[in-house]
Amino acid sequence: MAQGVAEPRAGERPLRWGIVGLLFLATVINYIDRQALSVLAPVIKRELNLTNFAYSTVTAWFLVAYALAMWIFGAIFDRLGNRRGFALAITLWSLAAAGHALVSTLRGFQVVRFALGASESGNWPGATRTVAAWFSARQRALAMGLVNCGAALGSAIAPPAVLALAAVYGWRAAFLATASLGFLWLVAWLVVHPRAEHERGPLRAPPVPWPVLLRRREVWGIVLARFFGDPIWWLYLFWLPLYLHDARGFDLKAIALTAWLPYLTAGLGSLGGGWISGHLLARGHSVNRARRTAILIGTALMPVGMAAAFVASPMHALACMCVTAFGFQFWVGNVQTLASDYFPVGAVGSIAGFAGSAAALGALIFTLCTGWVVDHVSYTPILVTAGLLGPVATASLFLLSGPVRPVPLPAAR
Repeated sequence: MAQGVAEPRAGERPLRWGIVGLLFLATVINYIDRQALSVLAPVIKRELNLTNFAYSTVTAWFLVAYALAMWIFGAIFDRLGNRRGFALAITLWSLAAAGHALVSTLRGFQVVRFALGASESGNWPGATRTVAAWFSARQRALAMGLVNCGAALGSAIAPPAVLALAAVYGWRAAFLATASLGFLWLVAWLVVHPRAEHERGPLRAPPVPWPVLLRRREVWGIVLARFFGDPIWWLYLFWLPLYLHDARGFDLKAIALTAWLPYLTAGLGSLGGGWISGHLLARGHSVNRARRTAILIGTALMPVGMAAAFVASPMHALACMCVTAFGFQFWVGNVQTLASDYFPVGAVGSIAGFAGSAAALGALIFTLCTGWVVDHVSYTPILVTAGLLGPVATASLFLLSGPVRPVPLPAAR
């Protein structure tokens, strides 16, 4: 017997948009907590007398933990379910975010960033799995796009909000303020999400064993796509404020006024990618054609960021980065839905974990290279390389994964 992808009936999920709204807010908080350090990096680098490479080691520890813990959290969500999995993840990452206010050394920042990376990794396998449980294939990309929009909005909010808090209360208080948001969200999540797991939760969709998943080329296509593609986004997350400060001469006020623009366009990309995929499905196109069309549109836009290395105007460079950020989020929301397009919900958390670990590993390699290259050369080779990664990611995905359709898996014994 084979295990296919069960499609829930839309009328049976009246809470689904409330649930995705909370996932959106969790992602906003996740990225505000994550971005607080990069926004404050010019201040903290100066206070601790850090080189670019030393700063890259701080971000690298975040990514090491992110890569190691992502697949663990995927399994945790597949076993605990969405309600308890998110409660655990956001509690841990809020505590880790608050810990940034208590350290004053390079080693201390490496430790708290490791803790933050490990705990924040739960957001994406949890979100992907929750969307798979509550939404049909036609609405799934839009729902995932809304969640991804939280990443963009959180990244956009962080520069002005964190710098305003730091200017009035100091950088330590800024970390404490952002960390408190997670505990407020936790209360709402526990109130809104049903105590019993959703009808497509663990009782109806048992976890699929990892050896079964790892034998599938569709899984490896998604994993490699994220390995090559996600470093583009992490480059903007970790290095954009420093790039504007060091390479384009922006002061902190100018960073606060402009650094949010690529993240805003990224949010529009999230919504656009989800909308176009759902629109094509509503017009009768197959899931395969809808997802691939959206992925190709995003792929075509991502290389525009290479031009930022060569234009004279800082605002023109920022505009090029805005196009790349838009394209990446247009792309990634549809890539993230593929796990639930190919496989039953009991496999989605684990696959999202595998893909997230690969994404973090790719970003780890790229961010360490960025620190060294910027110290010894410039940002130009980094921006050019980032522009080429999107097409490489999509080629890997299409060559390995094949057409988007439900994959038959061996029945559990």
